[in-house]
Amino acid sequence: MEWLIKSLSSLPLKWLYLLGDYVVYPLMYYVARYRRGIVRKNLTLSFPEKSKNEIRTMEKKFYHHFSDLIMEIVWTYRANKEEVKKHLIFENLDDVERWASEKKGVIYMLGHLGNWEWLPAVQLSYKDSTIQEYNVYRRIKNAAVNRLLLETRERFSGKGSSIEKNDLIRNMITMSHKNQRFTLGLISDQKVAPHNAYHRTEFLHQQTTFLGGGEVLARKMDWAVTYIHVHEISRGYYRIRIDLLTTSAPQTGKGEITERFARALESNIQEQPHLWLWTHNRWKWDRMKE
Repeated sequence: MEWLIKSLSSLPLKWLYLLGDYVVYPLMYYVARYRRGIVRKNLTLSFPEKSKNEIRTMEKKFYHHFSDLIMEIVWTYRANKEEVKKHLIFENLDDVERWASEKKGVIYMLGHLGNWEWLPAVQLSYKDSTIQEYNVYRRIKNAAVNRLLLETRERFSGKGSSIEKNDLIRNMITMSHKNQRFTLGLISDQKVAPHNAYHRTEFLHQQTTFLGGGEVLARKMDWAVTYIHVHEISRGYYRIRIDLLTTSAPQTGKGEITERFARALESNIQEQPHLWLWTHNRWKWDRMKE
């Protein structure tokens, strides 16, 4: 697998898109039928107003995007930093730098939307070079793939900028004591077992559990919290708008920040449903009760 990724990463992105269109997409969708049952169920329950034909159109559009995402990640392993930067338009970075100066830390809460692997490239767009971008990750069981992903992410934000989730609190407290200004990318839409849930709310017409890591950190450390709004301009080009959720985290009630995130993410998904990662069986526990 590792040699294949490294070999393909040297190809131009437009060639990789062709590979995705004519090899990856048909293999995933028609041959392997990769999680098609889960994707269809998720879409059907999330968009009850849509007809079966509309759901299937959404489903195919998602798998096309999923193929593009895989190809983009492969390409990023060797891609020129300036080339990747051309694919991303970040909005409200002046505000982010101001919040980082005032609060020392700014949390980016985001979902599995668009190409989340490109978020570390925000480091290339900061005017203030003293602000450091960090990103939280969960270790992948395949050691080779895990290593390649870390190398890819840290090409933009620097070695050591990817923090394994179990080391997050220790690292953040250390950086806070050093008085370092930073932003922290935190994917916050993972599926959560009921006993681990921090907050529960209706999300895409279903009762949904959420983790509270971003909220807990922000309330404890008094950091600003933002939502990463993703809009696909054209194939492989994204406008990323950084929307403020709060600069007064300690004054919010339990679950309030997470609820704001859920509403922002829900609205973002409804704008361009194909951009979200529908293959995760996020609602399996609640459905087992039905």
